[in-house]
Amino acid sequence: MKIMLVGEAWGVEEEKEGKPFVGTSGFILNGMLRIVGINRSETYITNVFNLRPRPSNDIINLCGGKADAIPGLPALTKGKYVRREFGREITRLFDEIKREDPNVIVAFGATAAWALLRTSGIRAIRGSVAGTHSDVSAKLGRTYKVVPTYHPAAVAREWTLRPIVINDLDKAKRKSASPEVKRPERSIWIEPTLADLQLYEDEYVKPASSLSVDIETKGDQITCIGFAPSPESAIVIPFYAEGYPGNNYWSDSQSELTAWNYVRRWCQKPSVFQNGLYDIHFLWRRYGISVPNAIDDTMLMHHAFQPEMEKGLGFLASIYTDEQSWKFMRKTDTIKKEN
Repeated sequence: MKIMLVGEAWGVEEEKEGKPFVGTSGFILNGMLRIVGINRSETYITNVFNLRPRPSNDIINLCGGKADAIPGLPALTKGKYVRREFGREITRLFDEIKREDPNVIVAFGATAAWALLRTSGIRAIRGSVAGTHSDVSAKLGRTYKVVPTYHPAAVAREWTLRPIVINDLDKAKRKSASPEVKRPERSIWIEPTLADLQLYEDEYVKPASSLSVDIETKGDQITCIGFAPSPESAIVIPFYAEGYPGNNYWSDSQSELTAWNYVRRWCQKPSVFQNGLYDIHFLWRRYGISVPNAIDDTMLMHHAFQPEMEKGLGFLASIYTDEQSWKFMRKTDTIKKEN
């Protein structure tokens, strides 16, 4: 099986038939699968818990305090740990994954994300392409590709989630072509010198037909501003920097002024923003830097095409890119410029 679908636990209908996703959630799931062209019969479908929580269909009924927890597993929700007596279900799930060896796993809901990614904040991570948590990968023998999304039961309660899950299933279908977790490769220049700014201008900015621009602010000042002439390259120009003398990245006023002149020049090129009205107004009001050639705004373009969806940058990244969720971002080794 190239695609594996993992839900939470059985409901009333699932318990009767001994199969996952056969009740209302199954009906909703089938409709979404049809829209993206996934044949349910060609997927493997299971749950984290192949049982029905008692006395009600609430996964909290399987939880207790930390003393009763499955060893090594985090809380499913704040202060609530899955009891060790249900550890056999996690073992069974992992055995199924190893046996089916899918190219991609769709984790429906917080419980599936908890089991595979060791985090249950589904809203923050849905739509991203993640690798199974290192502890999970060790048990499975390799890292599996996971696309977390909302559970069909959540769609039944909040129908506006349906187009989001459809998009996530479509991404999972595309990612099922291979088992590897592939990330876009790019070079991001950080902590530049003035010489770096001149080099970047000559090699990247001048030849570019347009630049993506994004500012970060703290109070009434810009802390840093990023420019990207292509998906493969970007540079971040810092100004406010904690730990530096006076929290100023640049050592003297003349150096800072020179850095702002690079910003001023680069902002004259055709520019793309996310929520650009804020950035453009801030640059002009606070620093007198005009942006005369703003050509596109990703937030507005997305809203024009998908008005029923969220418009934040993290959400857009989950829909349109293969980057992992902000929640999973971590520091990685960087190549020093002298290398």
